[in-house]
Amino acid sequence: MEYNYRLELRWSQEDGAWLVDVPELPGAMADGATPEEAVAHAQQVIEHWIAFAREHGRAVPEPEALAASKS
Repeated sequence: MEYNYRLELRWSQEDGAWLVDVPELPGAMADGATPEEAVAHAQQVIEHWIAFAREHGRAVPEPEALAASKS
């Protein structure tokens, strides 16, 4: 499943990899050898983040883009 959370993609020379942060989900980040791989990994991280939050009764923030369209 693809989620609509904002992804921040950047190259890390230090890590030699593409890094993706998901600012709306604290601690959610991923990496990959290519931008496409990093984004695919980020989608998996988002899925696991949401599943963990729900399992532990924590709130899951709505993606900013969806929240803005409802206002």
